[in-house]
Amino acid sequence: MSADVRPIAESELPDWLRTVNTGFLEAAGVTESDVAQRARRGDFARTQGAFDPDTGRCVATFRSFPQELTVPGGAAVGSSAVTNVTVLPTHRRRGLLTRMMTAELTAARDRGDVLSTLIAAEYPIYGRYGYGPAASVSEWEIDVPRTGLDPRWSVPADGGRIDLVDAAEARRIGPGLHERLRAATHGAVDRDARWWSLATGAEEISYRPYKEQFHAVYRTAAGEVAGLAVYAADGHWTDAKLPKNTVQVKQLLAITADAERALWHFLCSIDWVAKVRTGFRAPDDLVAQLLPDPRAAALVTTADFLWVRVLDVVRALGARTYAVPGVLVLEVTDAAGLADGRYRLDAANGACERTADPADLRLDASALGSLYLGDESAVRLALLGRITEERPGAVALADAVFRTARRPWCPDVF
Repeated sequence: MSADVRPIAESELPDWLRTVNTGFLEAAGVTESDVAQRARRGDFARTQGAFDPDTGRCVATFRSFPQELTVPGGAAVGSSAVTNVTVLPTHRRRGLLTRMMTAELTAARDRGDVLSTLIAAEYPIYGRYGYGPAASVSEWEIDVPRTGLDPRWSVPADGGRIDLVDAAEARRIGPGLHERLRAATHGAVDRDARWWSLATGAEEISYRPYKEQFHAVYRTAAGEVAGLAVYAADGHWTDAKLPKNTVQVKQLLAITADAERALWHFLCSIDWVAKVRTGFRAPDDLVAQLLPDPRAAALVTTADFLWVRVLDVVRALGARTYAVPGVLVLEVTDAAGLADGRYRLDAANGACERTADPADLRLDASALGSLYLGDESAVRLALLGRITEERPGAVALADAVFRTARRPWCPDVF
């Protein structure tokens, strides 16, 4: 018999959470505290489970929540963020994810969400549902002695200052700083109060206990908060009793280049530190070029990260701005029927509407998702067979129209 796929009842939450933990290879059990926390903030209408008809146990999970995504130009667009997607290894290849995803995308479009977003744990899964990789991340490991920085560095050269603060102070100033960063960073998403509670230890999940971290705040010469670095160290010493700590950056938010420079220089000046791991940054992050010797920052990770699925093409394309003027008619194919149609985009004013005009380009919903934030090249997609050019020059125009001067960056896993 087919599994029963539906929104869960609150009484089924412990079973659902056990399946989430099992699917993500976390601790298989759940505590009463974990259940109570999730129940307080859970939207059970948006929390799906698949239940085995023989045992009644939850064997697959799926959840979504409202999110705001910053798009090129600074507008915040409403998205349905997908998370907690699991299917137990005993119940794969039975269409459970497809049933849950179909229900979610239909509901998201009916709610009026413009987009759907997710962080893909595995690459091959989500393209068939119309998602495209839209923002990538990179991570660098900085060899501190090779940077060329003066190890005696103590204060920013621009007249600003760096102060170490406790978690409570970081929780107080962090949200406002993040909102300013989010407004200027396409690809960034909003953070709620619980995000900051978990990130600063005010609230804990049993299987991911909070570990004490350090918080460094950058203030301008006028005293304005313009940056925050959160980091931890591994406490490594060699057998010869030499300190060789690695600092792991948990987050670094900076709204000016001066703040960014000051915080990276600070992290590279901490006593006993031999290496700094930057955490996930934008692929065109400034960190390496902020060092006297950029080769000291070795690129250790580069990968897709945020995936976007366009639900409402007219509103999505009309929400962002474009680098150059131009008119394009896009014919979008969508197996789910949500974004199907032909659309005329006037990049000069961002106007988008349905049209019967002949198509300049043909592409599917997944390719549109990859183009949307400006990270992917229309020329590359055409070479890969993902875009078909119907009017000579249309691919080159699309590349110029959609691309952005800086690459998108999503600082958050969700």
